[in-house]
Amino acid sequence: MFLGDVPDQLGAKTAQGIVDWRPEWCLGQMRLPGCQADLGIKDITIKEAAENGTKTMVIGIVNSGGFLPPHWIDSIIEAMEAGMDIASGLHIRLSSIPELKQAADRLSRKLFDVRHPSEDVPTGKGTPRSGKRLLAVGTDCSVGKMYTTLAIEKEMKARDIKCDFRATGQTGIFIAGTGISIDAVVADFISGAVEVLSPENDADHWDIIEGQGSLFHPSFAGVSLGLLHGAQADALVLCHEPTRAHMRGIPHKQLPDLKECMALNLTTARLTNKDAKFVGISINTSGLSVEEGDKLLQDLEKEHGLPCVDAYRTGVASIVDAL
Repeated sequence: MFLGDVPDQLGAKTAQGIVDWRPEWCLGQMRLPGCQADLGIKDITIKEAAENGTKTMVIGIVNSGGFLPPHWIDSIIEAMEAGMDIASGLHIRLSSIPELKQAADRLSRKLFDVRHPSEDVPTGKGTPRSGKRLLAVGTDCSVGKMYTTLAIEKEMKARDIKCDFRATGQTGIFIAGTGISIDAVVADFISGAVEVLSPENDADHWDIIEGQGSLFHPSFAGVSLGLLHGAQADALVLCHEPTRAHMRGIPHKQLPDLKECMALNLTTARLTNKDAKFVGISINTSGLSVEEGDKLLQDLEKEHGLPCVDAYRTGVASIVDAL
């Protein structure tokens, strides 16, 4: 897992997600001087990684704009020279960087840009389709929508309920091995891409669809809206991080009230599924003490009359019970 010199832990959320959900795949991390993220796995050099059988260097970071800093290029080429393919979830295509493309061609290495769809998608039609669907929505970006949906899929599979996690972002695609990164789809085709991602299925089968962004975030609301319309979700789960002072990256924009957020998500979801409803709330309590987190979950459960969980700390059994 290549972290470069990202300035904070959240900047390495792609790598962290892979480590948390597929730890058996992750042989070590490589950090450049100044890196402020730590995945809690062994720091290794490219030479050590190659000797340990590493097949792929994953550029496991996210940044605003999805660019690749030029001073990372030498390390990435060194990994290719050591026998590794390169995988990235950034907006910029690895193959669009001349030095990387030339090195990959010279060394017969593969460059995987998982953020970019490899198939054409249609516009959305909103036609009802069989099967059941759950979508995670949020008060902000990076509040736990992927973790929540992965936890729900894991709990449902443990109960032998037919279900599939449907990845809509680069980290989810790394974990699931398939999916469509919705924020790289041309706007007119977002809802159609979600329809393709979650097609007709058995009446008792659940697609657990990873959410993106927030209807209240000025940067990402368009992606969130397309997801809502394409998912045609029967069930919604609201995700929230209670310690945020403002929207991520937007200091002047406050997070919405939970009731306000749920109301707008229901209004927009019901364009394509008039029976959509909330079945739970997932709170990222990592910034609180255990006692504070437990009290918040209890208070919100009483206030909203819905199961309230921390998907990573307490599990999601009560939400699956509600389903």
